[in-house]
Amino acid sequence: MKKFQYIWSAITVRVFALLVLALTSYSIQAASSEDLNRDAEQALNLLYKTNPTAANISKQSKAKLVFPKIIKAGLIFGGAYGEGVLLHGTNHHEYFNSVSASWGWQVGAESFGYVVFLMNDKAINYLSTSHGWEIGVGPSIVMVNDGVGKNFSTSTLKEDAYAFIFDQQGLMLSLSLEGTKISPIKR
Repeated sequence: MKKFQYIWSAITVRVFALLVLALTSYSIQAASSEDLNRDAEQALNLLYKTNPTAANISKQSKAKLVFPKIIKAGLIFGGAYGEGVLLHGTNHHEYFNSVSASWGWQVGAESFGYVVFLMNDKAINYLSTSHGWEIGVGPSIVMVNDGVGKNFSTSTLKEDAYAFIFDQQGLMLSLSLEGTKISPIKR
């Protein structure tokens, strides 16, 4: 039994080290500002094309935080990383990264994009002044799926932010605890 625990621990440590290395190498090869701006515009177009609710919410939002590609992988320990841009209208203002860590029953790898529609000045100011937005702390954020999205109208949009995940590729099986932090980065 001890031998099995030792082998399992050794495998877990190695997989976690490979995961950290993979996510670090992705961030080192991060896109230029121009590439990130272009990717953000393409990601928004894809989201609007596949999700009319997102297009409607976008018209009501004051700003959009667009992460065109997040890379996520895990085997017991997991992590995710991606870079995004804050859009006010069509202007590209600030750049952010999204970093997640997780622990629990999980295996696989996937990529996806996500957009957070910031609906009011409170959400925008919090993002700018907090030096890192932990999802679940600060302004209220609603994760929108197709079922919830069908019930939205301009009179029911009362929360500070709405998030949409889209363009998921790969396979990730997970029953884990996860935390995400969005932080500003210099370009």
